Amino acid sequence: MSRNFLTIALPKGKLLTDSLEALTKIGIACQDVSEESRRLVFPLEEDQAQIIICRPTDIPTFVEYGAADLGFVGKDTLLEENKDVVELLDLKFGFCRFVVAMPEEKVPPRLEDGSFDLSSLNHQRVATKFPRVAEEFFRRQGMQVVPIKLHGNIELAPRVGLSEMIVDIVSTGTTLRQNRLVEVAPILEATTRLIANRVAYRMKHQRIAELTEKLRGIV
Repeated sequence: MSRNFLTIALPKGKLLTDSLEALTKIGIACQDVSEESRRLVFPLEEDQAQIIICRPTDIPTFVEYGAADLGFVGKDTLLEENKDVVELLDLKFGFCRFVVAMPEEKVPPRLEDGSFDLSSLNHQRVATKFPRVAEEFFRRQGMQVVPIKLHGNIELAPRVGLSEMIVDIVSTGTTLRQNRLVEVAPILEATTRLIANRVAYRMKHQRIAELTEKLRGIV
């Protein structure tokens, strides 16, 4: 396998289509790559590359340990996993927002600037898939919280008394409204990023730099 050969990790789910579209636009022939296939590794011999399909939360790990040279991953996952990788490019798709949300009947009072007064939430429980992101946000507010890690149905937690609030990612806010939850604080916005393994970035720098610049040109 040549030193210019690249293994690219792409996420299962809703980001896969946009990721494949981006690679196709820069001339990488990945029309046979499909999540519906039982295959997880797709050789692209003409392009001196292969694509592997992974769970989104696992991509930073595959890249950090060198099982993949490059990865497409949401900034939300990148922040939560906190792996030692090189972030190369904001690909501008897969937009979502991190927010703090609470049951509508329990929202705190507003301050003069219109924002909610979060001080009453100090030392309260927060249900989330992203405990690292949640703790870091409240730490910046000078507050401590008790994170409760869940893997799904985050909106259920405050409705059944498991937590006082949630930290989650939203796109349109429809799920929050359906569960009578109100956004009380924005945390950050997240999009899909191109990341690289640190060793591969040095050893295959020219190839990775060329691919990154082609992607930059279509963003």
